[in-house]
Amino acid sequence: MKPRVAIVCDWLVSRGGAERVIEELAMLYPEAPIYTTIYNEAELPEFKDRDVRTSFLQRAPFSKSKHHLYLPLMPYAVEQFDLSEFDIVISSAHSVAKGVITKPYTMHVSYCHSPMRYCWDGCHEYFERFGLNWAMRIPARHILHNMRIWDRASADRVDYFITNSEYVKDRIAKYYRRKATVIHPPVDTSTFTLPQNIEEPGQYYLAIGRLTPYKRFDLIIDTFNELKLPLLIVGTGKQEAELRRKAGRFITFLGKISDEELVRMYQKAKALIFPQKEDFGITPLEAMSCGVPVIAYGEGGALETIIHKKTGLLFKEQSLDSLKGAVLAADKIQWDKLSIHAHAEKFNRKNFQEKFQRHIDELWEEWNKGVIPQFENFTDREQISTKKVKKDFADMQIPQNR
Repeated sequence: MKPRVAIVCDWLVSRGGAERVIEELAMLYPEAPIYTTIYNEAELPEFKDRDVRTSFLQRAPFSKSKHHLYLPLMPYAVEQFDLSEFDIVISSAHSVAKGVITKPYTMHVSYCHSPMRYCWDGCHEYFERFGLNWAMRIPARHILHNMRIWDRASADRVDYFITNSEYVKDRIAKYYRRKATVIHPPVDTSTFTLPQNIEEPGQYYLAIGRLTPYKRFDLIIDTFNELKLPLLIVGTGKQEAELRRKAGRFITFLGKISDEELVRMYQKAKALIFPQKEDFGITPLEAMSCGVPVIAYGEGGALETIIHKKTGLLFKEQSLDSLKGAVLAADKIQWDKLSIHAHAEKFNRKNFQEKFQRHIDELWEEWNKGVIPQFENFTDREQISTKKVKKDFADMQIPQNR
């Protein structure tokens, strides 16, 4: 008999990499209901015809626009979902979704985008970059302390972990003491395509994302103010007013644009600027699918998607000199758009769906044989491959502007 499947995610309030994974899971399991704390249909109409089951937070004031205010209540909210009718629960989690409670006979597989950054290795950085004063930090630290305890405990409710990169696999091993299988998230290579005239030179540099501190748009703007090269910024966020004041006359803010406009923006770009440290990063793959090289900070998921000097250029420090040097060095390289696009095709939606479905089927077969997952002792665990990649990267000689 075909197993009954449910999908669980943290929230559905805006479009990002995690939401695109939910789209793929919804296609793989068209009959599966989607459980989430909060759903904003206006922002994500692609789910309006699905069976989306929300928590009590859906009715809370401003929950659709300021969902982060309800983070302390979200662990309790996901624990209220009744999943007893399902054989397989697939959670897509970067926050609380993996904390759902399932029956002993239910197999729970979590696609973990990242252990909660604001609870673990990113907590101090979040305090600094979001400018919390001392009065706000005291209760915030207490809330995050409790969240950290819950996050670690809830990881033990997961039977099998899947994750988006070797980098996050390493973090899951560190904070949850669990093994994870890497299945890279998909890029829609049928939408993000090469331009008709691949010989046409790029007209500007491009930066895309939520305008929040960790995305390092401040660094991009400082660099292009000095270089005096044309830069287009796509996206909105809490830092927008500050960044607009900082930007010089060569920098243009486009705000929120449609997917069709975004494809055109990619196709006419000289390069995508990506200075943040991401767990994986779908945006660089979208750019590469359009034949556009990526100038990226050489940490995190960028090491797994960008081939140095072939599909992009990696720089070593989140500093003006390092990024500026990489931009100038990239301008001297003759990029092969066809080769860049071919690399992005390795991460296409079909490959993701086939790998994910095959892995779930294998786990389900194992589960039905009575093989219960064991908690791993990581004292002698294998070396994570990103460590080797980082060592190789450390030996690279990247021209710097001094």
